[in-house]
Amino acid sequence: MIDTDSPAFSQQLLAWFDIAGRKDLPWQQNITPYRVWVSEIMLQQTQVTTVIDYYQRFMAQFPTVTSLAEAPVDQVLALWTGLGYYARARNLHKAAKLVCDKFDGEFPHDHQLLQQLPGVGRSTAAAIFSIACHGRAPILDGNVKRVLTRYAAIEGWPGIKHVENQLWELAEELTPEHRVADYTQAIMDLGATLCTRRKPQCSQCPVQNNCTSFAAGTQTLYPSKKPKKAIPTRQVFMLIIENKQGEVLLEQRPASGIWGGLWSFPESATSDELDHYLDKNCIANTTRQQWPVMRHTFSHFHLEITPIHVRLDRDFNTVMEAKQQLWYKGHPEQHVGLAAPVKKLLDAVFSADLLREA
Repeated sequence: MIDTDSPAFSQQLLAWFDIAGRKDLPWQQNITPYRVWVSEIMLQQTQVTTVIDYYQRFMAQFPTVTSLAEAPVDQVLALWTGLGYYARARNLHKAAKLVCDKFDGEFPHDHQLLQQLPGVGRSTAAAIFSIACHGRAPILDGNVKRVLTRYAAIEGWPGIKHVENQLWELAEELTPEHRVADYTQAIMDLGATLCTRRKPQCSQCPVQNNCTSFAAGTQTLYPSKKPKKAIPTRQVFMLIIENKQGEVLLEQRPASGIWGGLWSFPESATSDELDHYLDKNCIANTTRQQWPVMRHTFSHFHLEITPIHVRLDRDFNTVMEAKQQLWYKGHPEQHVGLAAPVKKLLDAVFSADLLREA
C-alpha cells in the first residue's frame, strides 16, 4: 500500500473545508437521505452548475420519496429532459418504489442495503451513508479519483479494475473516523474546485505538502487518460409529422436502449422506410421538407439525425399502428420525457408555427 499520512490528509482537508468548502448548495440544506440520494444521482457525470436548477425543480415536484414513487414515470422523465443519461431517472423511479415497498418509505441506514437500490453503486451508497447518516464509508466518484491519483501518483486509467482497486484501498485508508460527512463533502469539493481536470490550483491545495505528483511536478499527467478508440457514427431519419392542429406525432421508445422510455419521432435507418411508414398509415398529399442534419454524441457513438418535416394537409389526430403514440403540442399538462435533440426539433416546429401565425 502507498505510504500516506492518513490523519494529516483528513485534518488538512477538513481545516480547508471549514474555511473554503461549499456549504450553500441546495442539497446541503435540510439534509436527508432522500435529498442526498437525488443529488448524487443527478451529479453522476453531470456538473454542479447544470444540476442545481434541475434539482430544485425536481424537489419542488417530488419533495418526498413517496411522492416520487407515486408519480408516473413519464412525469419523472419530463423533469429530467435535457439532463441526459436517462437510465438514471428510470432507476430513480424504480428505487423510490422499492424504498416505499420494502423499507416503508425510509431509506435504510446501512451501506450494503443502500447498494441494493437500482442505480446506486458503492460510491453513491457511501455518499448517502456518510453525508445523511454520518456513517463511515469511503467514496470514489470522478472528482475523488482525480484527487487520489494525483496525491499518490497512481499510474493507469482509473477505469481499469486493478487501478480502481488501488484507489478504493487508498480512499479507505484516508477516510477518517470522525466528521465523515464533512470529509466526504470536502474531498468532492477539492476535486471540483482546486484539483480540477485542467489547470489544477496546486498553490491553494491544503494537501500539496504530501502530494506525490505535485512534488515531482507531474500533477497534470494524472489521472491517465482513457485509452482511445474510434467512436462510430450512426445515421437515422426522424419523421416529424405535424397535423393541421399544429400537433406533432410522438412515439414512446422501448424501456431499454438509448433514450429508453422517452418520447421521440417515428424513425428509420433510410428515407425509403419513412416513405413506407407514411404509405402504410395512409398519409398522402403531404408537404415534406428535409431539415439540416443534427449530430448528437453519446459516450460510445455519434448519432447523425436527418429530420424530415411533414405537414398534413387535412385534419388528422388519430394514432397510427399499434404503438404507444400521442399528438404533442407542448402543453404543461403533457408530462412526457424528451431527449435533448427531440426537444430542440419540437421547439423549431412550434417556433415556425408561431411565425406563420404572426
